[in-house]
Amino acid sequence: MNGAEAIVRCLEEEGVKYVFGYPGVAICPFYNSILDSDIKTILVRTEQNAAHAASGLARISGKPGVCAVTSGPGATNIITGIATAYADSIPLIVITGQVKSDLIGSDVFQEADITGAVESFVKYSYLVKNADDLPRIIKEAFHIADSGRRGPVLIDIPIDIQNAPVKNFKYPETVALRTYKPTVKGNSAQIKKVIKELQKAKKPIICLGGGVKLGKAGAVVLDFVHKHKIPVVTTMMGIGTIETEDPLYFGMVGNNGKPYANKAMNEADVIMMVGARVADRAISQPDLITKDKVLIHIDVDPAEIGKNAVSSIPLVGDCKAVFDDLTDEELSIDTSKWISELKAFKKELAVKRNPNKAYVDPQGFIETLTDKLKDNAVYIADVGQNQIFSCAYAKIKKNTSFLTSGGMGTMGYSIPAALGAKLADPKRQVVAVCGDGSFQMSMMELATFRQFGVNAKIIVFNNTYLGMVREYQHYSYKDNYSMVSLEGSPDLEKLVSAYDFDYLRLKDMKKLEETIDSFISDKNNVLLEVMIDPMDLVKQ
Repeated sequence: MNGAEAIVRCLEEEGVKYVFGYPGVAICPFYNSILDSDIKTILVRTEQNAAHAASGLARISGKPGVCAVTSGPGATNIITGIATAYADSIPLIVITGQVKSDLIGSDVFQEADITGAVESFVKYSYLVKNADDLPRIIKEAFHIADSGRRGPVLIDIPIDIQNAPVKNFKYPETVALRTYKPTVKGNSAQIKKVIKELQKAKKPIICLGGGVKLGKAGAVVLDFVHKHKIPVVTTMMGIGTIETEDPLYFGMVGNNGKPYANKAMNEADVIMMVGARVADRAISQPDLITKDKVLIHIDVDPAEIGKNAVSSIPLVGDCKAVFDDLTDEELSIDTSKWISELKAFKKELAVKRNPNKAYVDPQGFIETLTDKLKDNAVYIADVGQNQIFSCAYAKIKKNTSFLTSGGMGTMGYSIPAALGAKLADPKRQVVAVCGDGSFQMSMMELATFRQFGVNAKIIVFNNTYLGMVREYQHYSYKDNYSMVSLEGSPDLEKLVSAYDFDYLRLKDMKKLEETIDSFISDKNNVLLEVMIDPMDLVKQ
């Protein structure tokens, strides 16, 4: 067995079914060896999308996604995908080929110091120097990626190491890392402090972040919420943890969140931040959530607690384990008056849109679409105005999965992520929703869907602008627009026909339901172009 064959055997031991990537000489030994495996390889059309597709698979399967690319430009091209996964705590195993070991540092053809380049946004990285170390390294990589605060791990493997013999291959059953022992169980004394503060609270609120989903803690958290009738808001990454129609849910917080959700946070006397980073997009003024109130911050990553807002009660631990313990504690509170107050906020501060009837209203479209999707559909929002409209108006049902790029805000995420999500669970409806700008950043992946027989349902909001930047320039530069016009974009009907995609177009609200029904029922790959007002605004 050589190093490349050992890598494949390790991936088999981890139950990997798909590897997304793009070959080159430095990774060819690996891709040659994987031909003898049942692991399926998916050739994306640009390396960044290998990481995005692996991310989509990881978020639906609950297991680390795997991607493999070549050295030099292959490795540097995947960096944005790695950073995107790191910002949203998505577990990935990123394998990069590297030039021969004895040439590293010589600036030879297609050499790049990829471990150095990604240092600030991976959980850990390896440069493999001995083929015999591969089983241990790969076992460690999967453990690190999928424990504690999840995230990407990079393994850089020179071509000579891939070709070198491996003596006495044995895949480890366990991992013992002296310096890496993430806290799972919450401190019992801190848990009792949390209960004590909740017991005194008149206006408690729980803010759920993406860590709740990543920690598979949704069910136990909602049991606690419903048992004690504590109101809930979410960050963008927390959307999907609770149904939008739940009477205890009061919307997404943040700059682009619901005004009544932000007011709920400001008026609360006790805030529980769960699996959330308290980052600027969700909490633009951290002082407001610490002034005259108790902030309880629960997160598996101790580095996040206190980083942006000083917490009254820091509680490090896995969300599921912490809420298992919280549920066992005695707690009796009456939130009925507070909930009535929040309902009044919701009625008073609800944004009333005034859409242009000559175009499709994004609110009406998204509400109708998500109402018609199945209970367990996967809705993937790209980045831009389409993302904010999706966060505001998508109806989340009990088993809906809502995916987006929150921390990095990477345009072009939705289509490759939909590829990975659909491969993770082919029976689920998967819909990618993007703008005409973000679509053109990953439209080449239509070929990947076609090549591998993966069903794609894609919606493109077309307003001929980079809408989010145009809106910023509208408010900040008094309509002095720069670099935001998308004139010259392709005719989507002609474009998608080249990939054997069906095409639908909705120009206004007159045939809304009929068009959405056709889109959902189409058995072929299909793209729906939705014409929206070029001057539409998220903030009206």
